[in-house]
Amino acid sequence: MFLRDLWYFGALSSELKPGQHLHRELLGQAILFGRDHEGRAFAMKDVCPHRGILLSGGKMQCHEGESQVECPYHGWRFRTDGSCAAIPSLTADQAEAMDLSKIRTRTFPLHEDQGLVWIYYGSEENPEPTIAPPKLDLPEGERPRMVIHDVFNCHVDHAVIGLMDPAHIPFIHRQWWWRSGKSVHEKAKQFGPVGRGFSMLPHVPSKNSYLYALLGEPQTEIRFEIPGLRTEYVKAGGKHFTGFTAVTPTNENSTAITIVVYWDHPLLHITPNFLIRKGIETFVGQDREAVNAQQIGLAYDPDLMLIHDSDVQAKWYFALKRAWTKHRETGEPFVNPVKPATLRWRS
Repeated sequence: MFLRDLWYFGALSSELKPGQHLHRELLGQAILFGRDHEGRAFAMKDVCPHRGILLSGGKMQCHEGESQVECPYHGWRFRTDGSCAAIPSLTADQAEAMDLSKIRTRTFPLHEDQGLVWIYYGSEENPEPTIAPPKLDLPEGERPRMVIHDVFNCHVDHAVIGLMDPAHIPFIHRQWWWRSGKSVHEKAKQFGPVGRGFSMLPHVPSKNSYLYALLGEPQTEIRFEIPGLRTEYVKAGGKHFTGFTAVTPTNENSTAITIVVYWDHPLLHITPNFLIRKGIETFVGQDREAVNAQQIGLAYDPDLMLIHDSDVQAKWYFALKRAWTKHRETGEPFVNPVKPATLRWRS
């Protein structure tokens, strides 16, 4: 149902405090993200192997200098590598007879960079990363300036293609400060393959986007890579505004949307943050309402279609999923199915 053997966005660095942990649902599985008392981030399956309660309901303890997650039900303690450290109910002779090393909960590789915590979700047979973690094209030392969270009540596929769809913009995102209904015109954008995805290659933004015009004479590039990572790079006069969007499957019917914004453009330094936040929240809220409304029609299991050229990015997304699945199942090298193309549509 979901792509495996890939890096997924897991949490923000700022969300993980030393000696604390939090619960997330990812790909239909309960995950505990934490940071030990020494500041190292970790992730484990958030289910106690004893009686199935969520480990995140308990506390993180420090025993003899070692951080351990304590189960809230019976006090079993687990090290950050997933191994069981203690079962309090055992008597001395029972503890001596039981091999605690055979009891463990699954852990996941993590990578922390640029204020983001990435989790590698591999198969249980091959849990170790086979690819490098994502890295945004940002100046060294850049940290998130703003974060917006939302939830779409749909499968991740509908969330992804809904966010990348250019044809809905005049109907869903029509505001006086963005675009008017009279500003629709024909566009042509060049695309090319990148990594495990594709890029709308650097271009001058449309003149009917008022906000872009305020930044001066910007160049924009929009990259997408599976499993659901979209990054928009806007550069003007040696400065940048970067919006990273992680579309992360929570379960079959729910998708987490996390937008992380970075910038060093002077105009944005003097713009009140609440205005920037309001603009982004308005956009993502409109997409959420549209995708959630779509689920009513999808419940009737209609036949669907994708057309040229405005739906080609959606076609590429599904082709990338198929190519990645084939690569992981057969061991053959991954071949990006996207070819350079110029796509045209009215928006």
